[in-house]
Amino acid sequence: MKAVVQRSKHASVTVNDEVTGEIDSGLVVLLGVTQEDTEKDAAYLADKIVNLRIFEDDSEKMNLSLKDLGGALLSISQFTLYGDCRKGRRPNFMKAAKPDKAKALYERFNEFVMDKGVEVQTGVFGAMMDVQLTNDGPVTLIIDSKE
Repeated sequence: MKAVVQRSKHASVTVNDEVTGEIDSGLVVLLGVTQEDTEKDAAYLADKIVNLRIFEDDSEKMNLSLKDLGGALLSISQFTLYGDCRKGRRPNFMKAAKPDKAKALYERFNEFVMDKGVEVQTGVFGAMMDVQLTNDGPVTLIIDSKE
């Protein structure tokens, strides 16, 4: 699994002109799933992301985690994270998991995050979504459960 993690002051996701998820201070996570991923990958990423110390403390050092702050997480499925652009001009998505597997692991990731006491808001799996965020910092990290 691969996650693009963005520290955010405010973020929302809209599907068909309806807001399906919205957070204030917290993290926006774009999550991609490969064919080889398992529940173990979802658990690893949930733990890593919730406890990642990327928020500033009183000394303006990145020492606080999402859990420390009591912030929320906006989770958005993103199969295009596994787009291979090395050949030609059209991305190849062969590494991305099939929708049924990807949806199950995406939902399991969200459950693991909630189990850690963090509020989770989501987009709609497989839908065309409009995502808006105010990136705080900006701080953007890429985390891969296999690396």
